[in-house]
Amino acid sequence: MHVDNRIARSGLAAELDRWTQAHGPVTIGLAGAGQMGTDLVVQVALMPGVRIGAISEIDGQAAIDAALMAGHARSDLVATSNPAAVDRAIEAGQIAITDDFRAFCAAGRIDVVIDATGNPNVGTEVALDAMRHGKHVVMLNVEADITIGRWLKQEARKAGVVLTGAAGDEPAATIELIGFAQSLGFEIVAAGKGKNNPLKFDATPDEFEAEARARNMNPRMLVEFVDGSKTMVEMTALANATGLVPDVPGMHGPTATREELAQVLCTKEDGGILGRSGVVDYSIGKGVAPGVFCVVKPRHPRVIERMADLKVGPGPCFALVRPYHLTSLEVPLSAVRAVLHGRPDMEVLDHPVAECTAVAKRDLKPGQLLGKIGEYDYRGFAMEWRAARDGFALPLGLAEKARVLRPIRAGERLTYENCAPDEALVVTQMRRRLDQSDAQYLAA
Repeated sequence: MHVDNRIARSGLAAELDRWTQAHGPVTIGLAGAGQMGTDLVVQVALMPGVRIGAISEIDGQAAIDAALMAGHARSDLVATSNPAAVDRAIEAGQIAITDDFRAFCAAGRIDVVIDATGNPNVGTEVALDAMRHGKHVVMLNVEADITIGRWLKQEARKAGVVLTGAAGDEPAATIELIGFAQSLGFEIVAAGKGKNNPLKFDATPDEFEAEARARNMNPRMLVEFVDGSKTMVEMTALANATGLVPDVPGMHGPTATREELAQVLCTKEDGGILGRSGVVDYSIGKGVAPGVFCVVKPRHPRVIERMADLKVGPGPCFALVRPYHLTSLEVPLSAVRAVLHGRPDMEVLDHPVAECTAVAKRDLKPGQLLGKIGEYDYRGFAMEWRAARDGFALPLGLAEKARVLRPIRAGERLTYENCAPDEALVVTQMRRRLDQSDAQYLAA
């Protein structure tokens, strides 16, 4: 890897240089070598002071292919099955390949674990095992975060480690803007993302198989984006990390362009569509995706005048826009900050304000076992947490492998009354405990 030493290192890069000189590189254990995981392996190979120490993947060849794509020699990839073997591989400058994430979670040479599995239950197991062994955890698994993130946060505190959402994903990228705006004393009117893919609520993998193949994606993952589930998941995560709420069930999702955001996603008093200030939402308007935004309202006429003079917008509300998010390419930065700074880029609040529930894509029959997010049975739907709880809404993260109890028509919400989640899954058990704790909190 070529690094131009003529350019002075600054910011986190300089900090990482100093850390590496004193401690050696930050060593990552990666769970999952799908699209995101492969991106991570390639990106880390380009970063000074960071390395992949181990990869867990049921399909071992996928892990090998990711490492080879990143430029690692085949001889440097070692099949392992226990922590001691993982440590030996890392000490020899190699990458341990395993089908069991527990092997590297317990390895002494791993500093931080990144979960890139995309499965709420597996992600929960990865995080719990990593924290049990004193490892920091970066959750690229937003589906797990919105389902039992608060439980994982409690476990991280007990273990004295960092649990963080991932840089590069829209929620963390948006929080960067929110923090900037709050530090300037602006009112946060709305925050969210531009939706990247066309919105088709009833999308299925069959109709997007060709496009997914052309984009080197799993059709199910592409559909999770297209049917809106991923947007609902991400905005729920943003809400529960900030206290911003969905203004209406499902959010508005206007066709506001980048130039129109501040005049549309503002309160009705200011000429917009919102019933209140302090909300999460998204736009399908031109020029917003693949970026994130924060609509703010300065608190003084002089500041409004200056913002308008600086061409930020006409006011009285203004859209601060980050026109990109680098998804998995930025994730290693969260791992680095967890190790160097001991603090998260993003974490859930102690009490939720939003829930991502599930809505049926098609008619569902009693006895049917539900498939995965992004398949044929259901899609995500964001709403306020108390309304979801009062309506016995089934969290999206518990829908996979749930059994249908009553007939459900397309467009109806999945609830605990018409669906039974799989009680054998760790994520279901953790969520049950959270719900019991919430009941005590509400009764207090």
